[in-house]
Amino acid sequence: MGVVLLVRHGQASFGSDDYDVLSEAGWTQGRLLGGWLRERALAPTAVIRGGMRRHRETAEAMAASSDWPEAAVDPGWDEFDHLSVVAAYPDVPEGELDRREFQRVFELATARWSGGGHDREYAEPWPAFRGRVRSAFRVAAGEAGPGGSVVVVSSGGPIAAVCADLVDPGADDATYARLWSRFNTVLVNSAVTRVVVGSTGARLLTFNEHPHLEAEHLTYR
Repeated sequence: MGVVLLVRHGQASFGSDDYDVLSEAGWTQGRLLGGWLRERALAPTAVIRGGMRRHRETAEAMAASSDWPEAAVDPGWDEFDHLSVVAAYPDVPEGELDRREFQRVFELATARWSGGGHDREYAEPWPAFRGRVRSAFRVAAGEAGPGGSVVVVSSGGPIAAVCADLVDPGADDATYARLWSRFNTVLVNSAVTRVVVGSTGARLLTFNEHPHLEAEHLTYR
């Protein structure tokens, strides 16, 4: 039996000129996670990351002082363009949004994006996002193979999509979208979600593990 560890990136730089950069807290979260995994003798047979800078920096922080294999880049694990999804929402308040207000608008905007009926308004429609994440996960699960362990560094959106698929493979579109939203809104930065891969396919084992984080290091955005 193999295992895939889905790792959400460390905290990015909300409100800065370049969001796609780990904050100091994000670097610390990555190093703490890497140390926690090493203490448990994790020796991944493969490491895969999305193509975004925050994925690369998280993988680097995790792998510091280790002999992990070099991370392969798979853009299928990239986050959806949340800024364009929010911009397409018709009722975005004017002016700069603080974290709380941005989260409120974000949840409304992603519900509209994932709800169907507006696909032509988005550069990456919801069905396309679902499709590329499923493809990326199939590759990672294949890498895990019998007895392998694969670490995937990605973002909340793709990890939530995998979880929604695994907990209810036969879900209709509306149910899947609701599951995705519930998973996506609670994922912790640098948290680990474990998927076991056996002869009958992939199964979700744990979700959103973060025992490596003390209270001062715990962030969601």
